[in-house]
Amino acid sequence: MLIVLIVIIGLSILILGHEAGHFLVAKLFNLKIDEFGFGFPPRIFVRKKGETEYSINALPFGGFVRIAGENDRLSGELEKLEALPEEEKKRLFFTQPAWKRALIIAAGVAVNFIIGWLLISLIFVVGTPRALVISGIQKDSPASQIGIIQGDIIKDFTKANEFIAFVDKHRSQEVQITIIRGGKELSFVATPRMQTSQGEGALGVYLAEAGMPRHGFFQALFEGLKTSFQIAWLTLGSFYELIKNLFFKASLLPGVVGPVGIFFVAQQTGQIGLIYLIQLIGLISINLTVINLVPFPALDGGRLFMILIEKIKGSPVSRKIEAWANGFGFAFLMVLIALITVRDIGLWF
Repeated sequence: MLIVLIVIIGLSILILGHEAGHFLVAKLFNLKIDEFGFGFPPRIFVRKKGETEYSINALPFGGFVRIAGENDRLSGELEKLEALPEEEKKRLFFTQPAWKRALIIAAGVAVNFIIGWLLISLIFVVGTPRALVISGIQKDSPASQIGIIQGDIIKDFTKANEFIAFVDKHRSQEVQITIIRGGKELSFVATPRMQTSQGEGALGVYLAEAGMPRHGFFQALFEGLKTSFQIAWLTLGSFYELIKNLFFKASLLPGVVGPVGIFFVAQQTGQIGLIYLIQLIGLISINLTVINLVPFPALDGGRLFMILIEKIKGSPVSRKIEAWANGFGFAFLMVLIALITVRDIGLWF
């Protein structure tokens, strides 16, 4: 339960930080901000300071910011805004030059990247104990038959090549494997396969080496930045493969998880140690950065793409086209999340 609470708080901070990025840059440009909310309605408490309402809401999952004139252009309220005095119109989002709007939109993903970078850098500062983790199980393998599961930690081994050599040495022989699960030691007796096909292992597990030595503060910041860019690149490649699989193979990419899956992965990660849970939240933050920058409707990247088209053609994209694109993009994302969630439930329950 504590792990779930930490994950909820962590994800809320990531979303709130994203919205705070939009908020702070909009404030810097002196735009009118109607509301900055923690959580999502229904409201519990609201206080108005200046022209902005600051609210605390019942659903504590992130937050939101309402910048005047940001969505009104698409909601049919444009005529009302056009009737406002010139001084007020100058403070609306849609009247800002393209570069200001782009900076406001990009500020959210910039904050997510910074949060991810700092959390990953923290891992380098603190250091983590080395461990060998089961990152996946092959179907109908010796490991799956005896009950070894994803997230188990292999005792007495910290390097994948050493464990692989140990298993290969005992092909077709019964061997005892001790793993750590939920802080408890469990022993299993397995018989590694003598003959394996391409892509199969004798035991049938995927391995991940966890842990790293401590680094000095500035070296940790540099390593954290370098690692953050590497994670971002891998995330982009995974997102491309996800979409390609969905459209050309009508299947979801293995290993991709949704909102439900995140909590189960976090629960397993938290069993290894709190520092690994922090690492996971940092990884999610970098993932949010990349996915939000993808030029897809309903995402920040899609909005930035619309601004780019506006600069190229010399006029804004029509309200009807932009509204249709955002509606399609939002619907697609909701269907994608629903499909991944259904698969997560099937895998984890």
